[in-house]
Amino acid sequence: MHIEVRNLNKAFGDFHAVQNVSFEIEKGHLIGLLGPSGGGKTSILRMLAGLESPTSGDIIFHGKRVNDLPPQERGIGFVFQNYALFKHMTVYDNIAFGLKVKKQSKEQIRERVMYLVELTGLKGFEHRYAHQLSGGQRQRVAFARALAPEPQLLLLDEPFAAIDAKIRTELRTWLKEMIERVGITSIFVTHDQEEAIEVADEIMIISKGKLEQKGSPWDIYKNPETPFVASFIGESTIVEDITQLIGFEDGANTPGTKALIRPEYIEIGRPGEIKLASAALSGKIKQLHFRGSEWMVELLVGNTKLITYRSLEKEILHPGDQVSVLVHRAYLFNDHESWIAENTLKVDPMPIHI
Repeated sequence: MHIEVRNLNKAFGDFHAVQNVSFEIEKGHLIGLLGPSGGGKTSILRMLAGLESPTSGDIIFHGKRVNDLPPQERGIGFVFQNYALFKHMTVYDNIAFGLKVKKQSKEQIRERVMYLVELTGLKGFEHRYAHQLSGGQRQRVAFARALAPEPQLLLLDEPFAAIDAKIRTELRTWLKEMIERVGITSIFVTHDQEEAIEVADEIMIISKGKLEQKGSPWDIYKNPETPFVASFIGESTIVEDITQLIGFEDGANTPGTKALIRPEYIEIGRPGEIKLASAALSGKIKQLHFRGSEWMVELLVGNTKLITYRSLEKEILHPGDQVSVLVHRAYLFNDHESWIAENTLKVDPMPIHI
């Protein structure tokens, strides 16, 4: 299903939950609606599903405006955060529910249910009830039930929120693989950026009811279009006074310009370890955090705290150590514009790794 949303607005009294949001989604894409809690993500999802009516704007499925269509006529499957399984029904009956409503034959229902049971890894659990299943299994039942009527669009509201961390990681991979196999256009809401980056083909970042940016995880990370996106995706530090940064003095020509610096933009080392010493600052290690594959390092440059990473292959640093700090690039922004700036004293740009 191809989806187009034009100038979508939703107000609850004086509170504007969604403000002039427009976007298109190609058929078969898996989209992550990402943003902080209360930003308007679920309101957008519920309007697409027909569970809420827009205050203004248009929702278009395959060229047809569906604002006035009831949920059951929109060709949508919905997976709720709390699963919403029928407790008095078995796995089989939960999955079959929508098919029975459509008055399909028993043979059609059985064929479709058993196909989905196999697809979702629930074979052998058909006669169990919800309380006899793990959280991950209940989520798979909810997914199968939503797919049973063969919807053209699948909507998922924070589908992994009620599942523990280990199972959540496994279900992310499973969900992406299942949606690719089924080939259904899908949108899921999350406030977990790692989840969105891992699962989604494209991400739409929503904040305060507005669409900040839409694009692939890599494009959004590499080329943030707003200060909010730059600060929300990945770890970063904002430097209020960019005159503290050697090689970025040009940005200081515009009043009010600040710098947002991500860990991978920074290189640190003992004196003499960094080649471009003329572009380096002097810093002091404040704290180190072992991350398994690397160290996360907090350091102070003057009164400014920065965060970076250091390989386990390099000499171990300790709190209090003096280090050279080279900032390769920074995301600069003010009230009027934003841009990525390279350190002007460097010769070769440092590649970005995520």
